[in-house]
Amino acid sequence: MKYIPLALGTIPFGTVLDDRDVFAILDRFAEAGGTVLDTANNYPFWTEGATGDESELSIGRWLAVRGNRDQMVLSTKCGGRPTVPGDRTMNSAEGLSAATIAAAAEGSLRRLGTDHIDVYWAHIEDRSVPLEETLGAFAELAEAGKVREIGASNVAAWRLERARATSRAGGLPLYTNVQLRHTYLRPRPGVRLPESGHVLVQDDMLDYLRSEPGLTLWAYNTLMAGAYTREDRPIPEAYDHPGTVRGLAVLREIARELDATVNQVVLAWLIGGDVTTVPIVGVSSLSQLDEALGALDIKLDDEHRARLDAAR
Repeated sequence: MKYIPLALGTIPFGTVLDDRDVFAILDRFAEAGGTVLDTANNYPFWTEGATGDESELSIGRWLAVRGNRDQMVLSTKCGGRPTVPGDRTMNSAEGLSAATIAAAAEGSLRRLGTDHIDVYWAHIEDRSVPLEETLGAFAELAEAGKVREIGASNVAAWRLERARATSRAGGLPLYTNVQLRHTYLRPRPGVRLPESGHVLVQDDMLDYLRSEPGLTLWAYNTLMAGAYTREDRPIPEAYDHPGTVRGLAVLREIARELDATVNQVVLAWLIGGDVTTVPIVGVSSLSQLDEALGALDIKLDDEHRARLDAAR
């Protein structure tokens, strides 16, 4: 099977999208060679009436019906699930204690209907818990065969390096994946996002990733919820600076030259850069998925990349 360098984001599965729509999207993704499904044990807890179980349960139902668990890569997360029923904020997040991680993993395994998680993530930072405890809990899951790889999401470069150094010193599994908010456009330096839980890729993280070939960047919010192309989704205020104007102009020029969409050029730029990157693309329709899959046919040459990089 031909595997593709895209992960499918699944936040709306089981809430905005019912099983009929979810199955259609997952079937199309799998038919195209897609294997990586990215979810969490709290998607989408912030939606009224949701608990955070919905996305994992929806994926689990599809896997059970299709019988294709061994063909898929399941990526899910712990640490960010509210502990207070009905809390739509991160104020009561479960955190990353050893007991919490063990219980969270069992919950995800049950909802997904599987005996192992391919990539298991610390969804948020929890500095109230020693790294040795958190990483030790992941090690126990790995030793039991319940987790294959681990990753850190929404973490600063220095904390990622400290965690990896802690693992090396203690003989514990290394974080081999980091998941952060990243797209072509750059926000203003030092800007605070309205989504307080999101952590942006910074230059120090990119520098670190270039020096660590065994570490993969998973990028979320890659298409900024449609802001690149939809008039009803304006570019977020955090990106309000001259580089955005220049970048959008070059994106549109290159899209025209390649007979592609702006979204496809953004994804192609992420996939083919000097940092190993898995873009996560969240879709709510087959047409959106087909557009994202079309990015795999877009080839940016050195001149295209130089123009795009200079404009930012």
